[in-house]
Amino acid sequence: MLTRLLPAFLCLLAIVPLQAAEVPEITAKSAILLDANTGKVLYSKNDTAQRPVASTQKLLTALIVAEAGELDKRVEIEATDTNCEPTKIYVKPGQTYTRLQLLNALLVKSGNDVARTLARDNAGSVSAFADKMTQRVRNLGGTNSNFENPNGLPAQGQYSTARDMARVARMAYRNPTLREIMKTRYYNFRYSSGNVVPLRNTNRVLRTYSFCNGMKTGYTDLAGHCLISSGSYNGRDVIAVMLGCTKARIADESAKLLAYGLNIPTSKLSSLRISQE
Repeated sequence: MLTRLLPAFLCLLAIVPLQAAEVPEITAKSAILLDANTGKVLYSKNDTAQRPVASTQKLLTALIVAEAGELDKRVEIEATDTNCEPTKIYVKPGQTYTRLQLLNALLVKSGNDVARTLARDNAGSVSAFADKMTQRVRNLGGTNSNFENPNGLPAQGQYSTARDMARVARMAYRNPTLREIMKTRYYNFRYSSGNVVPLRNTNRVLRTYSFCNGMKTGYTDLAGHCLISSGSYNGRDVIAVMLGCTKARIADESAKLLAYGLNIPTSKLSSLRISQE
């Protein structure tokens, strides 16, 4: 009798995974989850809706700069680079930094002054760089984006989508330099004066969970709280894009969406915490 029942029991195990992660509740206005290796979409919500994406677009700024290379080249800060608010690291005109230093400050601390510096250095002006941003997304297959600046501050006619930003994120995830920077939880920025200031990554999911290894936060009143996050666990790699969420929910929803894609049961999340932030 047991021998006859065994095949049916094994078949049941094959089609009903034990402790499978459940799709979390997502309150963000737009979201998408994809396999970072294959590009397969695992979850989506209003992912082609055009909307502001705030500082998550600095990921695109970083991608263009990293792809241009010569990251050890020094860049001199100009007065126009510092004409931005509110998040700055307060570099000063006349100071010089390598592109790699500035990329670290851009992705870890999200300095708007750093974004302007890198954009001018790369394309000659902020507007010329914004054109590059729009074209780079189109080259990646994105047709629903238009950029006006490198930092995501509100601008007339500037928008993207969760799906287009996922295209950017996937390309950034495949870039070794950016991959290393994006997983950095703390970075010591050395100013030209010699002073060293520790910069804490703005990504709370990265600072909290061991399976998260990037990517970029964003916020404006218009865009709401936004987060592009990536994760790796047991050979799986996923990227989640969340746009238009609240401060209270953005980190929790992003972590749970990553966990869903990585097949980590919600009940196991607490055991994968690396801090209580």
